[in-house]
Order: sequence, then C-alpha cells, then structure tokens
Amino acid sequence: MNSTAAVAGWGLIGASTIARQYMVDAIRAQPGHAVVAVASGDAAHARAFAAELGIPRVHASVAALLADPAVQVVYISSTNDQHEPQVLAAAAAGKHVLCEKPLALSLAAARGMVAACARAGVLMATNHHLRNAASHRRLRELVRAGAIGRPLAARVFHAVQLPPALQGWRVARPEAGGGVVLDITVHDIDTLRFVLDAEPIEAVALAQHAGMAHAGLEDGVMAVLRFDNGVVAQLHDGFTIAHAGTGIEVHGERGSLIGRDVMTQRPVGTLTLRDAEGEHPIALQHEDLYVRGVAAFCAALRGEGAPAATGEDGVRSLAGALAVREACASGSAVRIDRLLAQGVAEQDAAEQNAADQITANQNGAAA
Repeated sequence: MNSTAAVAGWGLIGASTIARQYMVDAIRAQPGHAVVAVASGDAAHARAFAAELGIPRVHASVAALLADPAVQVVYISSTNDQHEPQVLAAAAAGKHVLCEKPLALSLAAARGMVAACARAGVLMATNHHLRNAASHRRLRELVRAGAIGRPLAARVFHAVQLPPALQGWRVARPEAGGGVVLDITVHDIDTLRFVLDAEPIEAVALAQHAGMAHAGLEDGVMAVLRFDNGVVAQLHDGFTIAHAGTGIEVHGERGSLIGRDVMTQRPVGTLTLRDAEGEHPIALQHEDLYVRGVAAFCAALRGEGAPAATGEDGVRSLAGALAVREACASGSAVRIDRLLAQGVAEQDAAEQNAADQITANQNGAAA
C-alpha cells in the first residue's frame, strides 16, 4: 500500500445527497483529512454543491479530479453503473477508494475492482454504513457471546417510503442499477453477514411492482436466505411503505434479540433481549454511523486494522443481492456459491482477454 502519512485530501466523485448529508461532515471529522475537490456529470450541480459545502475545487471530469495532486482518496457515490470504471480509474491513478454499495452490477466487475486496487497498492472499502450502527455492533457481540444460544432464524424489516429527491434513477433506470434489491436488500444482506458472522448460501424471493418503480424495476421484495451456519433469514424491503418502521431480529435456542428503528442512516433505535426471564433492554452508545465508518477507513490508511466493510465484503454482499434478483426472475432457489464461482470465472476470462489484447498490441507495434 502507498505511504499514507500525508493522506489528507479527498475528492468526491458524485455530488450526491448522501455526500451532502453525511459524508462531507464525516470526512471533515477526521483529524488531518479534508474534502478538497468534487466532480460530477452535471457541472452546474457540482459548482452549486461545492459552493454550498465550501469545497475549494470543482473538476469538469473524473479524469481531471484523479489528476489533481491534492487528491489522495476518492469517495465514489455516483450511479451504480459508474462505480466500476471510476474505481478502476482511481486505482490506476494511485488513489485510495471508498465506494458506495453496490460495488458494481456484476460479480465479475466487482471482483475486478477489488483486484485492480490490490494490484495498485491502494486501499479499497465499501461504504456499508449499517455495520457501524451501535445496535448492529452490539447484536454481533451478543450473538457471538451466546446470549441467545445457537442462532436459528433472523428477520429484517427495511421497507420504507423512498423520498422524491432520491427516486430518479433508482426507480426509472435499470441500466444504472436501479431497483430496491440493489439499493436496500444489499444492505440487509451485508448487515446479516456482519451480525451472524456467516455467509448466505441460497436465496428464494418474490419481487413486487407497487407503482413507484417503472421500466421493469422492482420497488418491493420479500426474500428468504439460508446462511452457512444454518440460519434462515427473512427480508422485506420496499420503496413504497410509509409507516412500517424498520428492524432486525435474531432468534436463537435460548432467546431473541429485537432491534427496532435500526435499519437507518441515523444513530437511533433500541435493542432488547428476550429470554425465559423476560425482556432486558440493551444499552446502546449511539454515534454517527458515517463518522465511525470513515474513521475506520482512515485508520486502515495508517495501517491500523481494516475498514468497516472491505472490498471483499462488498463483493459477497452483492452476490447475495444478485441471487435475490435472479430468484425473483426465475421463481427458483439460487445458490450464491454458484454465482460467486461464476463471477470468478468471468473475471478470469476478462483479465485473460485484456492480457491477450495487450500482447497483440505489443506484437503489432513490434511488427
């Protein structure tokens, strides 16, 4: 990995709502780190964004931002289809990368992104913010400590009303990676992977089209996943449910852990342990999820531990989400290990094709 003693300058690729509401402040909360530049496909929007947030430089293109010597780290929050080329370009430019989820639209692409960053010696992480919630960290600790005995089942409620400001491509553009599965379900799967310390191996699911999304995109889904530790987990995700509230439950042989209002970007919610002796509220020390996540990323830049969610975490959580989408389309159970193996094979083929093209170009030049 590149020397990180002087790492301080962050460039934003995408002038997004999440960057405005959460990430700029989270970066500025880290000693020695600053947001120094922004690039967006909409130049006027980028200029207004920079003026509002006091960002000193606006670049007309991603290439220009990556060529800026003041930028050592990039945070990518563009549409999902742009993540792959932007991460590859950042790696080639020697910039460390914190990328929004999902990493890409295919496993081969996501694996290629992780591999490119590894080859370039730059740190790559996935911005799965829910891992940083006090509720989920405490859930993980209690499950691992045996507070409920052997875990048997889990449920996640993450059906919300998507606000108009966030609809746009999420409900209208399949080619950009829209739909509730890549927007919300991927978060649920990552949270369950983290809490259970286990990997999903199989998925069944049904999609819903409740009137918000169009162009063939789903705006609701119910799925069931089997994990490699035997846990069966139920998920309900949606863009059209205004009053359900969110939550996560983990049920074991000796008790249940109940989280309420915790599948959120805000540091809120409650956690309760239920067992044969009754209900036991679990104390939580809430803190800003994004500040904590960026702090872990910055510590990893210094060689201190790992990011909250690595690039590989992004790959595996994407695999679960893609399995849910395939299960919705096929009406059949989908093996996630099959998708992962297929992604590896596709990545290997792509890399071999690239190597063959380089060789052919070199031979042509020599001739």
